[in-house]
Amino acid sequence: MKIGLYFGSFNPVHVGHLIIASHILNETDIEKVWFVVSPQNPFKQENGLLNEYHRLHLVKLATEQDNRIKASEIEFGLPKPSYTINTLAYLAEKYPDYEFSIIMGSDSFQNLPKWKNAELIIRDHGIYVYPRPGFPVENLTGANLHVVEAPLLQLSATHIRKCITEGKSIRYMVPDIVLEEIEKGGYYKK
Repeated sequence: MKIGLYFGSFNPVHVGHLIIASHILNETDIEKVWFVVSPQNPFKQENGLLNEYHRLHLVKLATEQDNRIKASEIEFGLPKPSYTINTLAYLAEKYPDYEFSIIMGSDSFQNLPKWKNAELIIRDHGIYVYPRPGFPVENLTGANLHVVEAPLLQLSATHIRKCITEGKSIRYMVPDIVLEEIEKGGYYKK
């Protein structure tokens, strides 16, 4: 089975993430997408990050109606910070019959050479990249690259958190069930 791994903090998960995942499933040979919730991204500050179990719960709520998409807490049991190469090695051992590829925006793809053991990631895994404005896709690494022209929204988790702290509506930016959970939990209200 071909699994696309969509790594992220998902702080919070939003419709932009879901649109990308659905588009990858519809337009490529990827059979399932796993949203890999990263407890601690080595490139991001931890402050402002909702507890990883709350973020995982929101991703589970957002994806529970689509059996092609799954929330994964695989990195919760691995050493922190979360390095993609460690996660990939663990998954390859745990699921030897699955083929794992990575889904990322062109902004992340430009940073890939800075990742821990990037050469092994590039050598052993396909990479599905969706172009983002201002970040051209240049394959200078020789990666097994699949460029997917996915519909993009000018929407970010940072913007959503800002709206929440300012008391503005985030309706339509996140699935209704995620909105209800954020409101119920009082998440991101400083």
